[in-house]
Amino acid sequence: MLFEPLSIGTLKLRSRVMMGSMHVGLEGMDRGEERLTEFYRRRAQHDVGLIVTGGAAVNPEGNGGGEDFMTIYKEEDVTRWKPLTKAVHDEGGAIALQLFHAGRYAYKAMTGLDPVAPSALRSPINPDAPRALSAEEVEQTIRDFADGASRAKAAGFDAVEIMGSEGYLINEFVSPVTNIREDKWGGSFEKRLRFPLAVLEAVRAAVGPDFPVVFRMSGLDLIDGSTTEEETAVWAKKLEEYGADAINIGIGWHESRTPTISMKVPRMQFVPVAEGISEHVSIPVIASNRINDPRDAEAILQRGKVQLVSMARPFLADPAILSKAKEARHEEINTCIACNQACLDHVFEGKPATCLVNPEAGRELDMPLLPTAEPKKIVIVGAGPAGMETARVAAERGHEVTLIDERPEIGGQLNYSKRIPGKEEFYETLRYYSVQLNKLGVNIHLNKTIDADDELLSKADEVVLSTGILPRQPKIAGLEHAVSYKDVFDGKAEAGKEIVIIGGGGIACDLALFVSKESAPSITMLQRSKSFARGIGKTTRWATLMEMKQKGIQMIGGIDYYDRIEKNQVVYTFDGQKQSVSCDTVVIAAGQLVNVSLGEELEARGKKVHIIGGAKDALGLDAKRAIYDGAVTARAL
Repeated sequence: MLFEPLSIGTLKLRSRVMMGSMHVGLEGMDRGEERLTEFYRRRAQHDVGLIVTGGAAVNPEGNGGGEDFMTIYKEEDVTRWKPLTKAVHDEGGAIALQLFHAGRYAYKAMTGLDPVAPSALRSPINPDAPRALSAEEVEQTIRDFADGASRAKAAGFDAVEIMGSEGYLINEFVSPVTNIREDKWGGSFEKRLRFPLAVLEAVRAAVGPDFPVVFRMSGLDLIDGSTTEEETAVWAKKLEEYGADAINIGIGWHESRTPTISMKVPRMQFVPVAEGISEHVSIPVIASNRINDPRDAEAILQRGKVQLVSMARPFLADPAILSKAKEARHEEINTCIACNQACLDHVFEGKPATCLVNPEAGRELDMPLLPTAEPKKIVIVGAGPAGMETARVAAERGHEVTLIDERPEIGGQLNYSKRIPGKEEFYETLRYYSVQLNKLGVNIHLNKTIDADDELLSKADEVVLSTGILPRQPKIAGLEHAVSYKDVFDGKAEAGKEIVIIGGGGIACDLALFVSKESAPSITMLQRSKSFARGIGKTTRWATLMEMKQKGIQMIGGIDYYDRIEKNQVVYTFDGQKQSVSCDTVVIAAGQLVNVSLGEELEARGKKVHIIGGAKDALGLDAKRAIYDGAVTARAL
């Protein structure tokens, strides 16, 4: 069913997969429109039924990101977006503009304006308190949505999507948590529904009966005291009555404390919400959230309850995901692992979005993959993320590539990550690289320790060292009683029932969750910093900390120094007072050091060496930066 055509209103789609809306932040960059156009063009080439743009603000105060955000409230926006729609049409695709108003999620620092909302209630994730819209401003905002829709139609978009979920302005009007108005726009549920229905009615009148209008509604707010399941069903029925051609089901608000899109959320977790809503309407319903495999999408459609499936981040990870699925090349898909590290985390930091497993995403103009004019023998030492990506890209460019690692499998520390509860998606990344490297003819030597005299190195035209990191050994008395986190992950050291972990960064948190799944031991984490899980992105750090607390993992930060490690305890000083914690195992997970010894020796012999990833800089190393390093290095070989 995935590739059966389907019509939304008068628009016939070539497949039943929609590329869901994502704000990527390319608009405000140098050559921003050109970048955004190329980003969507690449994805339109590969059988997607309908692309939905990132949110386009319908007025200045509704802008979600300042200059780095699409807009549709100026007449020049019509001309601005025509090349984008033409590029998608040239590839046989269809594209909808999302009509957007951030409501109380807008940041004054980005817009220069006070955020507005139904009521003057501040969001817990925004330092700026909104002001309540006046009755006149409510009416004007409705007209702004309609005018934006007219401009979108004039710019060549094939449809519009009204953003009414995720806790943005329209969703705020519907929820009793954020709408405490006492005029006709608030109070009873019927009154709270007036705003979204008025917006839909005005948009429909502006674009006419034959132009498709999708409404993205919240199927589940995940906010205490918010819209009920019964009210949500009524909302869906009213949307159909007021002229929506399809309903796209969103899940959760940004301020919700329930994860909805991270890798810790099981695949297809929220599909039943969309299926339940579909029972109340006759127009197409679109399921979304944590659908990252076309085979899962096919299974959802085969159940016959929803008519389309929305994938967003999977198109960042692999623009060709649907073409590969259509050709039954599922093993070649670079699967989205829902890590959020380079997409959502970037957006919340005001940076352009890209992708951990596909650093080319959003950088299409900057990172072309061109055949080499001079094929070389390239030897890469270290098959972690940086080494694998270097090998893949170098081989695809036409180099003869050899990849060496002392371990029995490729992947480096990703082989630790895949074993952490909730991080099993990393298996997909390792599968992708294994398939690609074999397909491209990369010579892989595993279980091989190499030195500067090795014949493979002597025959190489250039050497890339991606040998990763070495665990840092802090200067603590009694360190001989401790083991390294690597030894625990590698099975060389057993974790006992009472474990003390020295360290509190990302690797220490992964270790704590890893050992906690085995026998639910007593785990205490110690570190000098007061902040745990540093280095983990904003969108997932809170969930990691919440999970550790739920598992009873004790986190003691801000200690003065470690006095000594003994066989059955760690003695430390906290706030000037000596304290201790009993244990049968002490694990050191307190940072990493670069691993450059081989590189220095090869350079001394005159060999051209590129040092990348953790071998170059261990501080703040993660898979995102390692894969990016590999992508850049391979293009320069």
